[in-house]
Amino acid sequence: MSEKVLYHTVVENRAGIHGVAKVINGGDLQVTTANPVSADPGTNPEQLVGLALATCLNATIEAEEKRRGLKHASVVRVGIKMGFDNPGFQFWLDCQVKIPEVDRETAQAILDKAETRCPVDKLLKGSGNLTVHLVDDFNFDEEEA
Repeated sequence: MSEKVLYHTVVENRAGIHGVAKVINGGDLQVTTANPVSADPGTNPEQLVGLALATCLNATIEAEEKRRGLKHASVVRVGIKMGFDNPGFQFWLDCQVKIPEVDRETAQAILDKAETRCPVDKLLKGSGNLTVHLVDDFNFDEEEA
């Protein structure tokens, strides 16, 4: 790798879906994991991917708002669906972004710029399973699995 590395971390999961996943180098985060279709307490890969995207994209939007001299006001929500694939399963992410206090054209320009810079967005965009769009109000399909 010839790129300059700014940060490095290592995470680990030994238990599979029921147990604990943790950061072993670069922080002290530890999370309980559980199957998303069980009543067991804990998080799951769907939620972790959604949180990673929402946090990274909103931080990148925040940087662009700041660069433009704007107050940080954006909110990013990600709806994640899991379904069957052949073989296994697949995730579909619906990333909705609200950037109030600016006109729609400015908000779209901020989002477009952020999408070119956000590492998680870039990682997921190539899968075809991610949609990112500007919204005035959050609207997630609550259909049953």
